[in-house]
Amino acid sequence: MNRKILFCGLLFSGMLLAPAVSRAQEEPDQIALANDVFENNFYEALKQKGIENYDKALRALEICRAEEPNNPVVYHEIGKNYLALMNYPEAEKAFLKATELDPKNRWYWVGLYDVYYQTQDFNKAIPIVQKLTEWRKEFYQEDLVSLYMYTEQFDKALTLINELEQTVGQTERREMFKLQILSNNKLNKPKKQDLEEAIKKYPKEESNYLELIYLYSESNEEEKAEKIAEKLAKEIPESDWGQVSLFKFNLNNNKGDEAAKSMFRILGSKKIDRKIKHRVLNEFIIFAYNNPQYYNDLEKAVDYFADDEEVNVPKEVGKFFFTKRNFDQAGHYFQKSLAADADDIEAIELLLYTYQESQRFDELYTKATEYTELFPTHARLYYFAGFAANKKQQYKKAKEWLENGMDFVVEDIELEAGFNRQLGEAYAGLGDEKKKEAYFSKANKLQKPGE
Repeated sequence: MNRKILFCGLLFSGMLLAPAVSRAQEEPDQIALANDVFENNFYEALKQKGIENYDKALRALEICRAEEPNNPVVYHEIGKNYLALMNYPEAEKAFLKATELDPKNRWYWVGLYDVYYQTQDFNKAIPIVQKLTEWRKEFYQEDLVSLYMYTEQFDKALTLINELEQTVGQTERREMFKLQILSNNKLNKPKKQDLEEAIKKYPKEESNYLELIYLYSESNEEEKAEKIAEKLAKEIPESDWGQVSLFKFNLNNNKGDEAAKSMFRILGSKKIDRKIKHRVLNEFIIFAYNNPQYYNDLEKAVDYFADDEEVNVPKEVGKFFFTKRNFDQAGHYFQKSLAADADDIEAIELLLYTYQESQRFDELYTKATEYTELFPTHARLYYFAGFAANKKQQYKKAKEWLENGMDFVVEDIELEAGFNRQLGEAYAGLGDEKKKEAYFSKANKLQKPGE
């Protein structure tokens, strides 16, 4: 394809837009490039990043930096690739340079925030988020409240919570933060007896129950906390927050049916923050793993997250069961995740691993060969197909799949060794001892490169 035609296509598709000066708030990796060397390498970097070859992307970006050493877009891309590699010092350095060169671009500050958040350097994150409020004040003020809580700057958190209550109204999350602040030993906190009296006087005031539950739990008086939660559920049956406490108490007391009922109330609530819903689900996953009779309740709970755009919940549940070597349940949830996102190559590979580990070789062969049509250059799919064919004693087919897939192995010694070992198995089945030994020998050398 003519490169200039390709480049024009990219302009219209939105990957590369106008220069940073004229569109400072566009995503920086969408900015047009003029110089041929720069353009080619920048495009190559985007391509390599897209397929998660971050080291290759960085090599291309170094050429771009040499060509245009003061282009903030380049430093932003460098930062994103280092961040993906979890090389946080280099990512921080690159994002700082981008903000220095173009402090008016929000995305460069967002990159820096990502570094500090992932490294849990919340003190450094605070001034960055304060800067980001220049663009989206209320959105980043919510993050700022959380950061103040993480760093125990409770006075600042409380001031900001009160300000947000006046400007945008209350949220359940901020109410919980407020409860934590008021119950913190560093600040004045009401006595338990005062709250008991307040509940008697104002039985329909939810916040008093929540604060007293927190105080009893904090002092390890779980039975008293449970009684208050039960009283809350009785006096204010519509209280979803009361169900959060009841869920934990019921789970701790191995009352699975009651815990499941509370969980479904929580998951169906519009008042409760999604993060809390995730936490409730995570606790129920562990409970269900130890009590398989609740697998149906777990699946029903997972369905509540079908519209979650941030987390592929079925896949994460599948990963949990995979690490526990429960491959039937793991495979079930990977299939569920692929029903929602059929092109998720990670979920595809994990599903195939479950078939391999549970010795379901017919399904492994069928699915692996089907997926090569969707991903014709993905080497591991060919490996799975060859592995399954060997197990089915279809050695000729195994040889064909493995030889076809070997060309797509890139910088993966373990996978390359696996291909050679399976080719050795295929040739052993075909009666070719010479090639069998040659491939086994190569596999052993790849696994022991120092010898």
